[in-house]
Amino acid sequence: MAQQPENYIVVNETRDIEAAHALGKTAVIWNSQTAEILNGDLKRMAMLKDLGIKSMILAYNDTFRTGSGQLSAYNGLDIGLTPYGKKVIDELVRFGILLDLSHTGSKTANDAMDYMDDNYPGVPYVYTHSVPGGLYKSEPNKTARGCYRTIPDDEALRAAKSGGYVSPTFTEWMLDGIWPEDISPKQAADMIDYYVQLVGVDHVGLATDDMFSTELVVDFAKANADLYADGGYMIDAFNEGATGNGELAKILAAITDDLWARGYSDEDLAKIYGGNKMRVFAQVWEGKPPEVFLEQYPERLRMRQEMEKLFFSR
Repeated sequence: MAQQPENYIVVNETRDIEAAHALGKTAVIWNSQTAEILNGDLKRMAMLKDLGIKSMILAYNDTFRTGSGQLSAYNGLDIGLTPYGKKVIDELVRFGILLDLSHTGSKTANDAMDYMDDNYPGVPYVYTHSVPGGLYKSEPNKTARGCYRTIPDDEALRAAKSGGYVSPTFTEWMLDGIWPEDISPKQAADMIDYYVQLVGVDHVGLATDDMFSTELVVDFAKANADLYADGGYMIDAFNEGATGNGELAKILAAITDDLWARGYSDEDLAKIYGGNKMRVFAQVWEGKPPEVFLEQYPERLRMRQEMEKLFFSR
């Protein structure tokens, strides 16, 4: 990005995403995977918004000042949402930054959802990259305790009820070595379809958790195994060959064919492939009620298509 800034647009509003599409650029949405970027200073939230942080996770795997992540919960230590975590949520809502509950322990996540529902009804929260645990509960190769990076169905349903969305990620090693190879388009489509059947087509998206290569992740994880106190499951998954990625660039076309074959319409796919996220982004970032965004979206889409014609005809 530093070397080729002309190819990127850092997103502040939904119109920046549309402009990036129209101009053939990549829209960049920054996410912080913990609240530690605040360093305990809630006044920093305003600065982070100005820098382009558009979503934030309370706790990634471990236990933090805000609460516990999924790895801590996996090991029986989920302290739940802390008083400081509540203050972080207050600032997220105040500055229009999306609450992302991916990687968050179930007690902490449910406490956060309770806090949002009680204090900010109508403000959606999301899971930007979380695998549906209900789909894999009967998989023969899963470990006894299952994969700690999945979320239970009840959490997905709560996110949808808030007006938010859930997005599955297609990174194989996050699935506990269930399949020691790249995730296939069919397996990716299974995840999407599972979520659609569970929460409805208006509340499902695609995860942008591609790493393109897990080489550095594998090396780091093996050299720092003490940071992943998961009974060895991730290292075992790597050793069994789960080092691939189901990158969207490789498999999205085939996923589309699969979903079409299952009866999904173009309108359904438009929602899953971006429309649902755009609605939530507009609501949280810009304060637009969902119905207002949906009324304006067809005209904005037409204008974007006109811009694309102008740009690509040059």
